[in-house]
Amino acid sequence: MTDQLRTGPAGGVPRHVTLGDDCRIDSTAILGEGGTRHDWTIIGDDAVVRSGSVIYADVKIGDGLRTGHNVLIREGSQLGDNVVVGTNAIVDGHVTIGSRVSLQSGVYIPPETTLGDDVFVGPNAVFTNDRFPIRTEEPLVGATVEDGVSVGANATIMPGVTLGEGCFVAGGAVVTRDVPPHTLALGAPATHRPLPEELQGPNNIA
Repeated sequence: MTDQLRTGPAGGVPRHVTLGDDCRIDSTAILGEGGTRHDWTIIGDDAVVRSGSVIYADVKIGDGLRTGHNVLIREGSQLGDNVVVGTNAIVDGHVTIGSRVSLQSGVYIPPETTLGDDVFVGPNAVFTNDRFPIRTEEPLVGATVEDGVSVGANATIMPGVTLGEGCFVAGGAVVTRDVPPHTLALGAPATHRPLPEELQGPNNIA
């Protein structure tokens, strides 16, 4: 750890935060927000958490985390290895994210959402989890994103939708129903087409 590390007025790491080796935490980042000694925040090796970012208590993150600036990761979230969370992105608590996932700037991931491995989410894409905001009381239902999915910039994913393995959601699409594996979804509301040959294959997220 470097001398950039500071997580509160007194400096140092709160007792309910565990950091791995070779982490770089900007002095204005906050770790373990809102936690007690019973709500551990665990961040693996080789993390980089940039200025203005807040990672709440009761968050578990693997190795190789990279954040942009002003990132928010709220309580109850679990992230795998080599996850990128871009500037101004929000992981809004009780979210499960796999490994080798890239959330670009401005992405919003609400509670009860699950993302698999090797998922790419483009800038300002928004996931939702409330079918009838304010008007009715029913359980929040987040989306399920299977392995190898790509979501384009400014796409909107509606509650309870499943994005099948290897599918591709075009920029600006509004996804209101499940997308089958290895399918292209585009338009508003999104329709499905066979995945073009040039979009087939794995996501190579470094």
